[in-house]
Amino acid sequence: MGLLSLTFFTTVAIVFVLYLVVKQQGRLLLGLDKIEARLGMIGEGESAQGCAEHGLAIGTPFPSFALSHLLTGQEIRLEDFRGKRLLLVHWSPQCGFCDIIADDLARLRPELLDQNVELLFVAHGSAEKNRELANEHGLKYPVALIGEGKAPEPFQNLGTPAAYLLDEEGSVAKPLAVGAEAVPRLVQEAVSSESPSSQLTNQRAVTDGPGPKSKGPVNRPLIGNKSLADSKIQRNGLKPGTPAPAFVLPDVYGNPVSLESYRGRRVLLVFSDPHCGPCQELAPELIRIHREHVSNNLAVIMVARGDLEENRRRVEEHEMEFPVVIQEKWKLSRQYGIFDTPVGYLIDEKGLIAQDVARGLTSILSLAASA
Repeated sequence: MGLLSLTFFTTVAIVFVLYLVVKQQGRLLLGLDKIEARLGMIGEGESAQGCAEHGLAIGTPFPSFALSHLLTGQEIRLEDFRGKRLLLVHWSPQCGFCDIIADDLARLRPELLDQNVELLFVAHGSAEKNRELANEHGLKYPVALIGEGKAPEPFQNLGTPAAYLLDEEGSVAKPLAVGAEAVPRLVQEAVSSESPSSQLTNQRAVTDGPGPKSKGPVNRPLIGNKSLADSKIQRNGLKPGTPAPAFVLPDVYGNPVSLESYRGRRVLLVFSDPHCGPCQELAPELIRIHREHVSNNLAVIMVARGDLEENRRRVEEHEMEFPVVIQEKWKLSRQYGIFDTPVGYLIDEKGLIAQDVARGLTSILSLAASA
């Protein structure tokens, strides 16, 4: 009986431990599912409707803040814009999508002012980089620099670009917009629609003023022929079978490198950034791949962005023997339909994309192994 009792209690103990493990695993999986869903939503990020439940509700007062004005260095506060509708745009000069939509935002400024709407960039990065981006695209909007501090709380867990439209009292008037399609769409909505107070003023002008009566407020036409909401920006990479966009770019020593010159060879094309941690981890692996395949049919080309001297030091530090070319901002990344780093493409002998884009160190190494 003693042996049977011991066996019984041992079995019960094992079953109980397994139950606890399974229960905990279930909680972990549920938590991961929630995290993945959240990341997936932010990653796609182009639907203001889809992200609304993660932003401030309509009618919620936006938290007050005080940041440094880009041009004057003086304090700029949310309260400074009371009496106007305000587009608060979470911004960064290092953001490829911000660079892409900058021209659209610049050309809409006259219409925004005409509708008593101000746009304020709440910007990461240095004053110099923000000035460069503003000057390049003709952005005349005020810029509030985050500097070494924190972004306003509603933006702290969001990437760039992201935006809120606030009413004249500083409360949220539209759902949160995230991404390079949703943010311009929100700006367009601010241009197309009028605030309740503006509508009331217009209605009085129409009914009380001289001349024929109108049936309602007049909708002003937007600048340009194409709606910003109709613009679709590729961000998930080119599909297999697509011709790889050709380029001729300078390497870190100024020598031109042409993709066309590699026709007849397979090319592992990797997009990188000197400030990207996984890119730094990937560098020695790319060096190994290059050395192992230098005599066969696989070439490695790295496309970097950012400061030329910084990239040159990186090349010399790691003793990279394959070409490292410098793209202007995100221009080539845009042609390849993706703005992450590190990412990699395998291009076949005919100059076609051979497989889906590889994101991250592990996926890029797997892509290289498959070649």
